[in-house]
This record gives sequence, structure tokens and C-alpha cells, in this order.
Amino acid sequence: MSAAARHATNPAEPVPGYDEAKRLARSTDATDRQRLAESESSLPEILYYLTADPAVEVRRAIASNPATPRQADLVLAGDSDQGVRESLATKIARVLPHLSRDEQDAVYRTTVQVLEKLANDQAAHVRQILAEALKTMAEAPAEVIGRLARDVELGVAAPVLEFSPLLSEDDLIEIIAAGPAQGALNAISRRVNVGGRVADAIVGKDDADAIAALLGNASAQIREETLDRIVDKAPRHEAWHEPLVRRPRLPAGMVRRISRFVADSLLSVLRDRSDLDPTTAAALAAEVDKRLEQDAAEPRPDGKPTGGKQTGAETAQERAAAMHKKGELDEDAVLRAVNTGERPFALAALAVRSGINQRTIEHLFTLRSAKGVVSLAWKCGFTMRLATQLQMRMAGIPPQQVLRARAGVEFPLSKADMNWQIEFIEGLGKG
Repeated sequence: MSAAARHATNPAEPVPGYDEAKRLARSTDATDRQRLAESESSLPEILYYLTADPAVEVRRAIASNPATPRQADLVLAGDSDQGVRESLATKIARVLPHLSRDEQDAVYRTTVQVLEKLANDQAAHVRQILAEALKTMAEAPAEVIGRLARDVELGVAAPVLEFSPLLSEDDLIEIIAAGPAQGALNAISRRVNVGGRVADAIVGKDDADAIAALLGNASAQIREETLDRIVDKAPRHEAWHEPLVRRPRLPAGMVRRISRFVADSLLSVLRDRSDLDPTTAAALAAEVDKRLEQDAAEPRPDGKPTGGKQTGAETAQERAAAMHKKGELDEDAVLRAVNTGERPFALAALAVRSGINQRTIEHLFTLRSAKGVVSLAWKCGFTMRLATQLQMRMAGIPPQQVLRARAGVEFPLSKADMNWQIEFIEGLGKG
């Protein structure tokens, strides 16, 4: 866009003539040059000239200016100042969705070159800014996403591995096989709709934390044979027990196997599943009765019956309630649970904060209602930061259907709409 055309859309912005712009660009006062660098009405050749300015503030202004010609951005991608490159990464990601994807378009080709250069930046923070900005973009160049997904820094690779729609199952399996950054398997495990082949590859790595995250991902497709392998090892991994018990669509035989090693509190959860056939339900009820009898018969140190087994294991509901009582059940605590795949605790925390029955909340997440999840976060007193993560990670809502914050932080629904959603959610528990 020419300077005159830009001025037409913003007539209040003065447009210096070419001679005046040249004079300002050569001014010994850095403030003059910075104002020129910040103006979207500045001539492209002047902006390009300023990429070599000795003042870092001027170069950062050029990097942030959407009117800067892409060839100048390519120069700035190699700037010695990290802040310049960070500003450039933020801007390029912002303008990318609005560009033509025509491979013959010179601006698009140069933009891809800029992104490739930033994806290989020596500073991890530059690459991390780029990864965060591109993680959900279908318009991002596949080559750049592939590079970021394979980054040795978890902070760079994780956002792309968890959210990018451009990574195919084959890409993910190849990344898993290559031995990604420590913690990257957890990010892949949290992806919406993890496929069966990818789940197999994750389980094959025998990473306990990643498997826990996979089990806690309700949208992950885990084949029965793979679940069998997990259940075989589960007695040695207590962190797997609760997500296993709450795993959707468990085969009857597997339910009975799980019942033999989980704690009493989880056995009750298993018994109360709504998808059990009558035979399995009866077997679990008998197992619960058997354990109660055994527990009652176990002598205490004083020789008297205990009247109930004390396992020492705290359930997610008990932990959430205890934290709430201490004032510790805040947004960060729930966000940590969501990020680490602690789905049972996240659900319990939402139930405690909202006052809504946990089974009702579980049902809400299976409905994948973006409006419902956002309203639940609001009811809990949380922000859109958590509401966005709950939509993607807990409800499995595709990125393009996620409700985003308005003006960066505001809820996208009115209070009346959210109150209606809460009434609807509460009604789910009465149906």
C-alpha cells in the first residue's frame, strides 16, 4: 500500500514528503527516526533504509510496523538485537493469515523466508514467540511448523506439538520415534483426537507421565490392545489409576481387571459407571462388599476391628475440597492440572468452585459445548485464559471452533447468556 493510500485511511497521520522523510531518516535525533519508523505512512524505501539504523529502538519500531516491506523484514530477521527479532516474529505471525497463499506471490515467498529464518533463530525465546503465535494457524507454512515441532527446547516444540492442525499422524509418529525434547510426549498426548497409531507410539516409549496424560485425554483414541498393555503395567503406576477408571468405553473384562488393584475410593467410581453391563456391575458390587468385609475384619494396632480401610490415598475430590478450604484452589492450580493431564482433579476443582455436581460437569465436557465450557469457567470465577484451555484440552473442541477472548481478556458471551448456559448445565444433572 502506498503512503498516499495509507494516509487516505488515516488522514490525521501526517505524510512527510520524500525530501522531508530523507531528512528525518538522517537526523541525528533518534526520536525523529523512531517516529518515522513507527509510522505506517512512511515510504517503503525509507523503512528499508532504517533497518540499518544504529539505534535499536528504531529497528524495533521497523520490525513492529506492518507497513515495513517484506524485504526489510528479511534483513531484520538477522538483526543482532534479540528484541528486534522478537518484535518481528510477533508481527509476521499476525499478518500471515491475511496473505495470499499463492506460491508465486513474491510477498508470500519472502514472508516464508522470514519465518524460516526466525524458526532457526539462535535465541530460544524468539522461536518460542513464533511457536506460540503459529500453533493453531492452518495458514502457517508446513516446513516452519515441522521445524518448530522438532525443536530441542520444550517451550518451542510443545505448543506446536499440542495444537498445530498441520502435523499429520505420520509426522507425529516420526517425531516420537526420533526421541523429542523431554516432555514433548506429554504435549502430543494432550492433542485433540489423538489417533490410535499415535497413541500406540506414545505407549511404546514407556513414558509414565505421557501415558497418564494420554489416559486423561478423553478424546484420545486408544486401541483395546494398547489399553491392555497399559493395564498390565498400571498396578505399578498409581498416577494412571484414576484416569483409567474414568476412561470412556472400557471393555467389561478390563473393568474387572482394573478393579483388582485400584484403591477403594476408585473402585466405587468404577462401580458407578453408567456404561457397565449387568454382569460386570454385579461383579463390581460384590468386589466392593468383599473389600468392606475385609477392611472391617482387619485389626487395628490395639487389636480392634478398623471398621474401614484407611488407604492414605487422597482422592481428587478430597484434594480439591481441601485446597478450596485453604484458599489455594485458584486458576493457576486448575491450569496446572489441565496442562499436566490431571483431568480428574481438574473436574473436581471445577465442581468445587462452581457448586455443580461433578458428574454433570463430566457430561458437559462430553457434549463439547464451547459456550457451556466458557460459562462454567465464568461461574467458577476464572478468566478466559483458563476457559480457552478447558475448551481445547478438556472438551476436545477443535481450535477453529474455540470461543476466544474479546479484546484479549473479556468473555465473548454476555452475562445473561452465561447465566442461561449455567441453568442449562445444572439441568443436565436433573435429566
